[in-house]
Amino acid sequence: MSDEKKLDPFKPVDPSIPGVAPGGAKRPPAQPPRTPAPQHRGTSQLLIWVATAAVVVFIVGGAIFFWLRGLSAKPGPSSVESASSTPAAIDAPKPAANLPVGPGPIATAEELSKTWSTKRFLYKDPVTSEPVPAMVVHLSGGSYWAFSLRAPFGNCQLEFVSDLDKLQTDYNYRADHPMVGDPCNHTVFDLLRYGTSSNGGLVRGEVAQGSDIRPPMAIEVRIEGSQVIAARME
Repeated sequence: MSDEKKLDPFKPVDPSIPGVAPGGAKRPPAQPPRTPAPQHRGTSQLLIWVATAAVVVFIVGGAIFFWLRGLSAKPGPSSVESASSTPAAIDAPKPAANLPVGPGPIATAEELSKTWSTKRFLYKDPVTSEPVPAMVVHLSGGSYWAFSLRAPFGNCQLEFVSDLDKLQTDYNYRADHPMVGDPCNHTVFDLLRYGTSSNGGLVRGEVAQGSDIRPPMAIEVRIEGSQVIAARME
């Protein structure tokens, strides 16, 4: 029998084809050359510069805004001068709280034991029932006198001036005892002297200086035991 291998009729021999590996394995196809990706370096740098410029503009704009705002808040020289040259308005007298109200008891003899001691109170106007500020004074002769602190003709509130230097400075009037003054027109009333009232009677508080034509409105007082009683207003 021959040494040549027997051919299997069911397994034919593969033909030899140039470029094809034996056994049917094919060579892998050649890969096409890769195209390099486009460079975005220039675009990125441009975006960074734009963002930086926007931040700088925002910061500088904010600084300028607050600087201008601070300048507008400061008063200029003209406003300061006008404020200093304008005289202060006279404050309206504030209503006193917790004061006794007449007619009725308004003080005790102990509270007014010293000469020229005073006490404020309110007295209901007999016509309007409005509480009017008033004052009672222990005079140097030992008697008591009460009067309305509302100016006889006007809305200014009178004041009891016990500081003689203030009387000289504010009213340009020299005296040796306390006086009553009208700070609006600088009228001075002397409680130790009698003047003529509107109905022709005599009341304390003659006008010593100024433009008022009568003493303050008088309030009659009397002593009952240790109480000083406000009886009626003229």
